[in-house]
Amino acid sequence: MALRWVSGMRGESRMLEPGVAQARRPSLIGYLNIIYPNKIQIIGSEELNYLDGLDSRQRWEVMHKIAAYQPVALIVTKDQAVPADLREVAEETDTPLWISPKRGHELLTYLQYHLARTLAAKITLHGVFLEVFSIGVLITGEAGSGKSELALELISRGHRLVADDATEFTLIAPDVIDGSCPELLQDLLEVRGLGVLNVREMFGHMSVKTSKYLRLVVHLKPLRDSELNLDAGGDALTRLTGDIGHREVFDVKVPMITIPVASGRNLAVLVEAAVRSHALKSKGIDPAQTFIDRQAHQLRRLPPW
Repeated sequence: MALRWVSGMRGESRMLEPGVAQARRPSLIGYLNIIYPNKIQIIGSEELNYLDGLDSRQRWEVMHKIAAYQPVALIVTKDQAVPADLREVAEETDTPLWISPKRGHELLTYLQYHLARTLAAKITLHGVFLEVFSIGVLITGEAGSGKSELALELISRGHRLVADDATEFTLIAPDVIDGSCPELLQDLLEVRGLGVLNVREMFGHMSVKTSKYLRLVVHLKPLRDSELNLDAGGDALTRLTGDIGHREVFDVKVPMITIPVASGRNLAVLVEAAVRSHALKSKGIDPAQTFIDRQAHQLRRLPPW
């Protein structure tokens, strides 16, 4: 943004706290507002013209009122001349005063985007986060269920790793959750028996991705000895539709598919099929419902008993 600090340098310790983003007022950033002041006030041509239109007494009161709210910073746009009295007030009150060659709407758009992401709610979830067929998939399960081995096989099949073991998720919009990898774990995948692997070095730069939106959770559920007979006591409807539910992350319901883990099952193929099926359902194509509708139609055609 080519910002330059012109006054109020003793205010360098002022900070934006994450909690401020959730409060109704003051807002994080906006054009000069005296009634509902922003934490970062942008002063453009119109705002400077407004100050110039005030008499000396009103101008002094307005400037001190702005400083009294202790904004994080004031930004003058388009390299405009900064009034001397504004510099003096900023210096007296330790209010950071910056100047930028950018236009006001450019500063507003840039800062709103980056501050919203930086101060958004964050959570760390256990599991392996991958991009499978361009869809962000979080693979979860208890320890020893084979998450890392499954991730390794999916990567070898051309899919991409985002994060292993601890994925940081950020709520960047009311229904959009972005997942990324902590810097400490970047490009690394831990597989039992092999230790820590560097996926980028082993499979190339296209095998990893810095971030991805969370769209699907795949939960691995190991089958116990008593559950190996899938036909015994199973839910008939689940056999048709699959074990589908949802997991709440930041109060957002993320679709979740539970896959039973048993010896001989090709989990990589099952996960790919689950992702393809999820993509179809997102477009309104549900094979299970199609089959149920066909069966109902067939029953209606049969003669009465």
